[in-house]
Amino acid sequence: MPERSIRLFGDPVLKTVSTPIDAVDDGVRALVADLVDSVRLPGRAGVAAAQIGVNLRAFSYNIDGDIGYVLNPVLVELRGEPEPTDEGCLSVPELWYPVPRAPYARVQGVHLDGASVVVEGTGLMAQALQHETDHLDGLLYLDRLPKDLRRDAMRRVRESAWF
Repeated sequence: MPERSIRLFGDPVLKTVSTPIDAVDDGVRALVADLVDSVRLPGRAGVAAAQIGVNLRAFSYNIDGDIGYVLNPVLVELRGEPEPTDEGCLSVPELWYPVPRAPYARVQGVHLDGASVVVEGTGLMAQALQHETDHLDGLLYLDRLPKDLRRDAMRRVRESAWF
C-alpha cells in the first residue's frame, strides 16, 4: 500500500481522542500497512493513525531503521526528569521547538495477531513514543510548549504557506 498523505494542523482529527481498536479486521490490517509504508519515508520517526485521517489508536515508528507499529498503545512508564528536546511534527511542517520530554518511555499495546507488545527506549525512541501517544490523545507537540513559545509557534503557523 502507498504512504498516505499527512493531515496538517487545523484538521479536527488531530485534536480528537482516538478510539480503541476492538477487533482486527481487514480495515485495521490495511491501516497498519499504510502506517508502516508512511513511516518508511526519510525523516520520519513516527506516524499516528490520526495523522493519516483515521481516528483509531495505532501508530508506527521508524527509529534507526527499526520499523514497527503498536495497536492500542498505552504509555505505561516515563523515567527521568523531562528535558527540552528539539521536536517537529509532520502535521506542523517546518517548525521546531524544544518540548519537555522524559528521557525514557515505555509503551504497551498489541500487534495484529493479538500478541502483547512492549516498545521502550531512550533518546529519539522515547521522544517518538511520547509524541505519537500524544497524537492519539488529541494533542500536538505545540500543546506542550510554554505559553510564550506556543504564542510564537501559533504566529508562525498562521504565517506559513501550508496553513
